[in-house]
Amino acid sequence: MTEGTHATKMTDHPDIVAMNARYDRMAESFTAQATDALTVLAGLYVALSPWIVGFSETSAGLARNNLVIGLAVAVLGAGFAAAYERTHRLLSVCPLLGAWTIVSLWLVSGTDTTTETVLSNVIGGAAIVVFGLIAMLPMYLARRSAR
Repeated sequence: MTEGTHATKMTDHPDIVAMNARYDRMAESFTAQATDALTVLAGLYVALSPWIVGFSETSAGLARNNLVIGLAVAVLGAGFAAAYERTHRLLSVCPLLGAWTIVSLWLVSGTDTTTETVLSNVIGGAAIVVFGLIAMLPMYLARRSAR
C-alpha cells in the first residue's frame, strides 16, 4: 500500500451497512418472526408425522423422506430467524420442499397411501409452501420498490 491509503473492511462499506440494516428491519417484524416460527413448527411436524400419524410398515421410505425434509425445513426456518441477512437467498427452497412433501406420496416407491398419510403430507407440505411464500414476500417487495 502506498502512503496515505488505508484498507477498509468490506463490512464497513455504506451500501453493505444499509443493506444489513434493511435485513435487520425485515427480520425484526412480527410477520417475519411469526412466519419463521411457524416454518420451524411445520418442518418439525413433517419430520415427526410418521410417528404422530402412524405410517404403516410399508411406508418406511416415506417416513425417512419426511424426517429428512422436515428437519431441513426446520433448520431453514431457524436460520431465517437467527441470520436472515445470510440465509435470505435460501427462501425459495422452502416452497419447493413443501411441494416435494406433497408429491412425494406418489413418487417415493413402496408407499402405502392411506388417508392419514395423504392428509398429513398434503397439509404439512401446503403449510410449508404457504409459510415459505410469506417469508419470500418482504424480499419481493423490497426488490420491486428498488426498481
